[in-house]
Amino acid sequence: MNKVFLIGRLTRDPELRYTGNNTPVATFSLAVNRNFSNQQGEREADFINIVVWRKQAENVKNYLSQGSQVAIDGRIQTRSYDDKDGQKRYVTEVVADNVEFLGSKNSSNNSSNGSHNEEPTPYDFGDEKEPKGTDVDSNPFADFGSSIEISDDELPF
Repeated sequence: MNKVFLIGRLTRDPELRYTGNNTPVATFSLAVNRNFSNQQGEREADFINIVVWRKQAENVKNYLSQGSQVAIDGRIQTRSYDDKDGQKRYVTEVVADNVEFLGSKNSSNNSSNGSHNEEPTPYDFGDEKEPKGTDVDSNPFADFGSSIEISDDELPF
């Protein structure tokens, strides 16, 4: 079984290209923290190349940038090619089946340019600091309507 799950931050903006038959493909690098610290007490990260295809590739390009946090589920793929000097080179990368956006490029502290998105993402809430919601200290059913009474005697089972 070849299955990979990763959560990390983009180390660079995604690059979008199109194949000869016009299929979109995006590539980017993901920094994933290790579960342990080194001898100096610092947490290290691995930098993993990610490849995304089709509509998801276009979404990655449009909505993610350096510093964006994502969850990836996919598979490891190894391929080889001959470089310009005729040397055989091997590449290991993760081909993403799913990319979950865990934050927009605007919510990242490491954003590369700090400019605002033209298109809203599901994580944009306008100028608000937090989305509107119910105050947890108040009654969440206060404006719900009239109260109803239910007893166990009325249940059909």
